[in-house]
Amino acid sequence: MTARLLRLLFPILPLLSMLPGCSGADIVDALTPDSGYRIVKDIAYGDGPRRKLDVYLPDQAAADLPTVVFFYGGGWTDGSKEKYRFIGQAFASRGYAVVIVDYRLYPEVRYPAFLEDSASAVAWVKRRMAQETGVLPQPIYFVGHSAGAYNAAMLLYDPRWLAAQNLRACEIAAFAGLAGPYDFRPVTGRTLLGIFGEPTPPDMMPADHVKGGEPPALLIVGETDTTVLPRNSEKLAVRIKEKGGSVEIKRYGDIDHLWLVGALAAPLRSVAPTLNDVDAFLKKQTRGGC
Repeated sequence: MTARLLRLLFPILPLLSMLPGCSGADIVDALTPDSGYRIVKDIAYGDGPRRKLDVYLPDQAAADLPTVVFFYGGGWTDGSKEKYRFIGQAFASRGYAVVIVDYRLYPEVRYPAFLEDSASAVAWVKRRMAQETGVLPQPIYFVGHSAGAYNAAMLLYDPRWLAAQNLRACEIAAFAGLAGPYDFRPVTGRTLLGIFGEPTPPDMMPADHVKGGEPPALLIVGETDTTVLPRNSEKLAVRIKEKGGSVEIKRYGDIDHLWLVGALAAPLRSVAPTLNDVDAFLKKQTRGGC
């Protein structure tokens, strides 16, 4: 199946998931290379079935590796690490260890439980990954898409969540956010109000917490994204610059919300330079220490 045909199919992949035995995730997964990496699956970082993670390690992994902690999207209501083997393969093929994190979702939990889970997963990476996989994660990067980019940004800009794990944002070398909802006021819709509460908390927007000095950020948006509007990233970029921080913003024309992350999959990389841009950015950021 060619990249061009996959591009035609990608917008309807979620609809295919409603057909027995066929899903968009299954199609992408089937076309993801099986070689070049190994997976350590279902490592618990907390109690319960949703507080687990998978670690992807390149073949011939060194004793220490730059490590991407990836938080997937799904509107805080959907998602599982099993659907993101294409992410693990993408970054492992560039020499990273990759940690793909499950976290509890609505309606099982509400804000801020998914942030607490995300911080707990980062604590596992910092304190237990070397022991349980034989690979020391250094430096550590955050990469997130959509709701996952929100989670990552909140960990970095609002110090409460990492502090609860005796961690600080300066221990993270960089952040790459894909189509993140960093300032989506006013909050509307039954589901979002159910997730965040009504009235919504005044401290729930990542853009409000930027103080300066946080890790460098790369914010990527698709200009045709109508799910999470590009202005979210633009507002966060303005705030970071106002506070003297380091931020780059990239805009892809004719790319929407799903394509932005889908272009990380091996058969789809010709349609957007997401992997090349994130990889190049991360490799420039090597400090990750306080």
